[in-house]
Amino acid sequence: MSFKRNVYLKTLSLPEAVGKVLDALARSTVRGDVPAPAPGKTLCPAQEAVGRVLYEAVHARYSSPTCHAAAMDGYAVRAADTFAAREGEPVLLREGESCFAVNTGHPLPADCDAVIMIEHVAVDGKGGVSIEAPAFPWQHVRRIGEDIVATELLFPRNHQIRPCDVGALLSGGIWEVPVWERVLVRIIPTGDEVLDFEQRPDPGRGQVVESNSQVLAALARELGCRVERVKPVPDQPEQLRAALRDSLDAGAHVVIFCAGSSAGSKDYTRSILESEGEILVHGIAAMPGKPSLAAICRGRPVFGAPGYPVSSLICFEELITPAICLLAHRPLPARPEIEVELTRSLPSRLGLEEFVHLAVGRVGEKAVGIPLNRGAGNISTVTRAQAVMRIPAEAEGAAEGSLVRARLSVPPARLYDNLICVGSHDNVLDLLADELMGLPHAFRLISAHVGSMGGITALKKNACHIAGMHLLEEDTGDFNFAFLHKYYPAGRIILLNLAIRQQGLIVPAGNPKGIQGVEDLKGRGLRYINRQRGAGTRILFDWHLRRAGLKPADVDGYAKEESTHMAVAVNVLTGAADCGMGIFAAARALGLDFVPLARERYDLAVPERFWEDPRILAVRDMLLTDAFKTRLENLGGYETRLTGRIMRPGVRLGE
Repeated sequence: MSFKRNVYLKTLSLPEAVGKVLDALARSTVRGDVPAPAPGKTLCPAQEAVGRVLYEAVHARYSSPTCHAAAMDGYAVRAADTFAAREGEPVLLREGESCFAVNTGHPLPADCDAVIMIEHVAVDGKGGVSIEAPAFPWQHVRRIGEDIVATELLFPRNHQIRPCDVGALLSGGIWEVPVWERVLVRIIPTGDEVLDFEQRPDPGRGQVVESNSQVLAALARELGCRVERVKPVPDQPEQLRAALRDSLDAGAHVVIFCAGSSAGSKDYTRSILESEGEILVHGIAAMPGKPSLAAICRGRPVFGAPGYPVSSLICFEELITPAICLLAHRPLPARPEIEVELTRSLPSRLGLEEFVHLAVGRVGEKAVGIPLNRGAGNISTVTRAQAVMRIPAEAEGAAEGSLVRARLSVPPARLYDNLICVGSHDNVLDLLADELMGLPHAFRLISAHVGSMGGITALKKNACHIAGMHLLEEDTGDFNFAFLHKYYPAGRIILLNLAIRQQGLIVPAGNPKGIQGVEDLKGRGLRYINRQRGAGTRILFDWHLRRAGLKPADVDGYAKEESTHMAVAVNVLTGAADCGMGIFAAARALGLDFVPLARERYDLAVPERFWEDPRILAVRDMLLTDAFKTRLENLGGYETRLTGRIMRPGVRLGE
């Protein structure tokens, strides 16, 4: 059979796509009226049933308590025998005759209907027990069936068992519960370029370590599924077909192909599913996630998840999860939503619903959302996020400062422990993030790398707790104060030094092209990689250009930008650039060489109103510790004599 480049059959909105899949499953038939296989029924020990779903109602076999029982330590009595007791006019009871010693949980003796607490009696040591207050009927007594009555309904069908439910089951005499079998999900990674992670491979050029299957497997297990993964299948139609048939023969309730669902010439999944069943969805009006595919084969849902990890994740959460939950008789996962203020504008394409992951923290009284990289191939976008927002298909985007609804991926309370840092990138921020998470009360540092000037903008908008900056004032040689005074004159800011660091040109190991300074960037065909506009490193580079009598137009690659020192270093490491401006620590981390140009002060700008915030206090304390300074110095290219100190105008770097 020959295959050609695919085209999307019809791009559907997410509600339409989900509706088609669920309708097909609800009908339980496919071509030829074949019944749709569904999870069967089984028995599960009650104590192991947490997370399982009941296929039929469960009724109690026993009452709980099984008899009238004492709820307190003391004496069981007939309440009527105590009614004459008054303060100063005690009633004397005889132990073993009109009162009986009991401990909590003991059955009440015959004819007794109350318990007097041990603290409220006087015992004479001769069998006499006196009381000065009457007991009322059923005082401190757990009556038979108070909690559970034999034969009553404990849980209805399709109830998902929680930890507390186990106690009710066992108390009611239920040793095994009737539950649905777990949904079996078979995941099939595909692609000639993917390497099996189980072999711990070293990827070559154009190769990738297969990981999407494990992300999807973990998500499926969170839904209570059993998961099987086959080894990666190359882009060969008959091998892909065999993997599908084998999965269906093995009884998989859901099959997921990883990659192969888009419109490429080697994306065979759609053609195979079309020949083996019925295509329901090929393309959804969402970004990321557009190449999602859904079909019914032998009555079972088969999905094609896009190859890019973020697209694959959206496909699973939005399209596959509803199908699994329907088969498993489970409710859709509850995901709390909050209102967040966006730190920057988000343009969006009309006609496509867009999912944007956000780093979120509480800054003062509001939740601030920092949009993360929207690349579908960047799994780190998801790992750094605390929430995801949707931009409707009919909207052209969301404006900076607007309030939007975002679905949380972490508990809401955790946002109060997030420390938002916006501004210049530095490798020490990663070190600080690790140390803060190691505290008894851990704090999570969330950093957005928008350059030093971007940090000042965030301070002005009350969108961060701290801002990293290293802005050199050319006339005085001082750092940061002049820029804060110029661009945020009304701000009450405290500058806390993080480190003195070395800046220079990052070059390949051995410096094969003999680069000695910025003057070498003109006329030698050297490719430069720059930092983004507003970055302190770019401002410093421009200053060096002027000192060398050069203009931006003299530098090949001046307009090519990256947002972190490590991104610049990777460009040099891989040969995409011959050099770039950055810190020594980034060059050292990747085994590159370094041409020093300047020492500079990197400070954390803290609004005065946050100075005593527990998150800032943790940073202040951390920077003063010898252990932190030692780790910082071991990175290379850092000096710590100012670390943790409050900066004043005119503080010199020293020799």
